[in-house]
Amino acid sequence: MSDQFKEIAEIPRDFLKDGGLFLKRCTKPDKREFIKISQAVGIGFVVMGTIGYFVKLIHIPVNNILVGGA
Repeated sequence: MSDQFKEIAEIPRDFLKDGGLFLKRCTKPDKREFIKISQAVGIGFVVMGTIGYFVKLIHIPVNNILVGGA
């Protein structure tokens, strides 16, 4: 019973230890890296918005044909 409790208690301890090591290795992005990430996110927004616009553009007439002019 005691061994089982020790094994269960080690899980959060290991998680916190790994999390602390991860945070120590993390660094703030420099200006060049930040701009690159921002551009990638911006392009992603534009691409997803364009895809959504065209899906909606196609969906409206198809829906009107299927449902009718209700």
